[in-house]
Amino acid sequence: MGLEKPYDLDELTAAVFGKNIAAKIYRSQAMKRDETHKDDNGMMDVFFYEAFEEEATQLKRWLPPGIRADFDARAAGETDHAEPPARVISIRTQSVVPLAWADRIGGILTRSTGYDHVTRWLAACGRAIPAGYLPLYCHRAVAEQALTLWMALWRKLARQTAQFDRFCRDGLTGTECEGKTLLVVGVGAIGHAVTRIGAGLDMTVLGVDIEPRHKDVTYVGIADGLARADAIVCAMSLNAGNVGYFDRARWRATKPGAIFVNIARGELAPVAELLWALDNGILAGAALDVYDDEPALAAAMRAGRESDLPGWKEWRAFRRRPDTICTPHNAFNTAEAVERKSRQSVEQIETFLKTGRFPWPVPLGQG
Repeated sequence: MGLEKPYDLDELTAAVFGKNIAAKIYRSQAMKRDETHKDDNGMMDVFFYEAFEEEATQLKRWLPPGIRADFDARAAGETDHAEPPARVISIRTQSVVPLAWADRIGGILTRSTGYDHVTRWLAACGRAIPAGYLPLYCHRAVAEQALTLWMALWRKLARQTAQFDRFCRDGLTGTECEGKTLLVVGVGAIGHAVTRIGAGLDMTVLGVDIEPRHKDVTYVGIADGLARADAIVCAMSLNAGNVGYFDRARWRATKPGAIFVNIARGELAPVAELLWALDNGILAGAALDVYDDEPALAAAMRAGRESDLPGWKEWRAFRRRPDTICTPHNAFNTAEAVERKSRQSVEQIETFLKTGRFPWPVPLGQG
């Protein structure tokens, strides 16, 4: 479940009266505060980039009236904002905040579990700007997306749909999970949730991690795991030391016929290397929810100029294959996770505006 509201009284209110009434009570209490959170320059308190429709609705639901906020569905670099629009800038994973804003903002909150993009930005700007993230809101949602993707590959869901008009079953024989070996590379909160799902499907579950913290996971080395796995799920955190982790050498050591799912970061598994593994019969399928240099890819795709990107030929070849699946970094996106994310984001921002600190600060020196 992760942490919800930091106050037990609010949890009790939600349990007794229901979430909707609890939200109204929470907002009415916030209205009694005198804080306006407005600085001398009249800046907004917080600006939410990459706030898609459902998320913006939930954020507005939880924001108290005393906090002045605005929203944009686009990434920061896709707007015409020459100056920071608020004291606190809130992003997801596709916004590249201008370095020139570093002297103008008070804090940055990424509404994501990963924070590698924030640590890179902090290192580039060279300032100790307070930064927060959301480590606990989406582990179940992302794990279930991983399940959805490996099942779609094994059951050839895209082909089933394409052949419906002919009601043809030729070439559609799939694979069951029971008795198969699932390798989860990166067993943090998300990876651990994936292992639990795999165990529930009667799979043999193996984990790879530099910190073997979960007693219910059988940990192995990466070479051993790749040689045994029928399905591989990448759930690692990205850092400077593991870029390109799934390279040709690792694919050569992989059990032929395995499938691969990446719900972590695209930089961990370059598309060119995945294509090589698919072309050479090592991988029987691959599904991605994340992409190398995703901010540039997402902006280019939304603008209809994908062909401008370096490596576009490899990317186009990958997405056109019948044995691949691509989703738009959507693994987190369930109603339950979006509500948790919005509520936890507001809690982070409220605390920061009062104290100058985020309850969940980005771990420095990592990512």
